[in-house]
Amino acid sequence: MWGVSYWIFPVISGLCWLGMLMGLLIHWNVDGKPHYASMDETQTIAYISDVGAQSLKPLFIAGSVVTTVFLDLSFLSERFLRHQGRLARNTSMTQKILSWLSIVAAVVGTVGLICLSIFDTLRHPSLHDVFLVLFIAGYVVSAIFICAEYQRLGIHFRQHRILRISFWIKLFFILIEIALAIAFGVCSRTERYNPAAVLEWAIAFVFTFYVFSFFIDLLPAVRTKRHEQRFGKDGEPLGQHFGTGPNETAMQMEQNDGMSNMRDSQQTMVGEDTRTVNNVTYKTREGVPIGSNF
Repeated sequence: MWGVSYWIFPVISGLCWLGMLMGLLIHWNVDGKPHYASMDETQTIAYISDVGAQSLKPLFIAGSVVTTVFLDLSFLSERFLRHQGRLARNTSMTQKILSWLSIVAAVVGTVGLICLSIFDTLRHPSLHDVFLVLFIAGYVVSAIFICAEYQRLGIHFRQHRILRISFWIKLFFILIEIALAIAFGVCSRTERYNPAAVLEWAIAFVFTFYVFSFFIDLLPAVRTKRHEQRFGKDGEPLGQHFGTGPNETAMQMEQNDGMSNMRDSQQTMVGEDTRTVNNVTYKTREGVPIGSNF
């Protein structure tokens, strides 16, 4: 049973972001693909910001706020859970610094996204572009830092495949987003607004997969609520170091059984010894062999 745990933060964030994007896109299509005042004369495909600057601006702002707040909670949860041993612990100060840098960069991206939704492209075009760059750069840099942290964690904890999976997902996000952002910038500079609009929508949808990737990172914390199930510095549950709990290994079970058998045999040796001398029965608890002189 998964239960409700920290993994709910990226799920809420991703669903909110995806729902907002789909709402804006469907609204623009159902409304007959109108040409908004913020669009260029030659432009026929609306930017996300063009749609978000109109009647659905409250949805754009609310979606951006909820998405980034719960995503930042995912970052903070990941740091807290590693510190508590609910996830594989950081093994060096460098890893901890990378984790905090990723959080700081994510906060920068949060500020960028919330501000670009407030300062829309219709009324504040220059500010909107600045915050758009801040949003994309903040989360890409954050992904680079967390990728570096996971790469180092993966070296120490090769037994945890989930670290490698998360690393490759985030690396894929970095490469794709950088390529799309460069193409978006080139198209915008050369006034090819329709391809630029398509690229902006693509950047936003790819961001959804990045958000959902934190579900993979936080899911193992479901199984580490009890202290003996938490990770030690070697990446193994603490219970394995003491041979207790559900994580007890087969070798530890054999060792424990061996100790139990030894105690049983000792108790047998100390059992009652019955002797008969001159038709009189004596019971002793000497705990020594019959042939012993003690």
